[in-house]
Amino acid sequence: MEHNHSDHHSDSQPTKQVITVQKKGLAAFLPLVIILATVLGASVFISMRTPQEGWMDAMRIFMGVFFLVFGAFKAVNLKGFAQAYAEYDILAKRSRAYALLYPFFELAIGVAYLVSFSLLWTSAFTTLLMGVSAIGVARELLNKNAIPCACLGVVFKIPMTKVTLAEDVVMGLMALIMLLTGLAL
Repeated sequence: MEHNHSDHHSDSQPTKQVITVQKKGLAAFLPLVIILATVLGASVFISMRTPQEGWMDAMRIFMGVFFLVFGAFKAVNLKGFAQAYAEYDILAKRSRAYALLYPFFELAIGVAYLVSFSLLWTSAFTTLLMGVSAIGVARELLNKNAIPCACLGVVFKIPMTKVTLAEDVVMGLMALIMLLTGLAL
């Protein structure tokens, strides 16, 4: 159930939404669990069918599939995603253009990882992007704001929790590991 507590909405000032989660525990996150399992399964399948040089290639493939899938869900309803994302992301709050472009950043990152395009720059950009996103999520969690997570766009209503923060932090750390490993070579 969703309640809008603002009578006025403008593109520069996102509308805060309060959500009530009817499902508890794993049931609230079932779409996310299924999608992550699909990403993992597809990554394993691609990794088995692709010549590998080690665990970094497997991680690169996982990141590529992850960003393609999550970016695609965000792009399904671009305006809805941009509005939801602007409720908590520190850059999307200030720039509607950034919120509208964000899914395409993820799609581009996914393709770049899958085809090994400029991995140092891709990893640096991904680390920065996930770090900025994590800051916004952490602020909302610290303020105990109950808002929907835009991680899967607005296709599914998943609550923002520590899972959202973990997703951003883990993807950012994976990108940082790839960046540091690439710089060390």
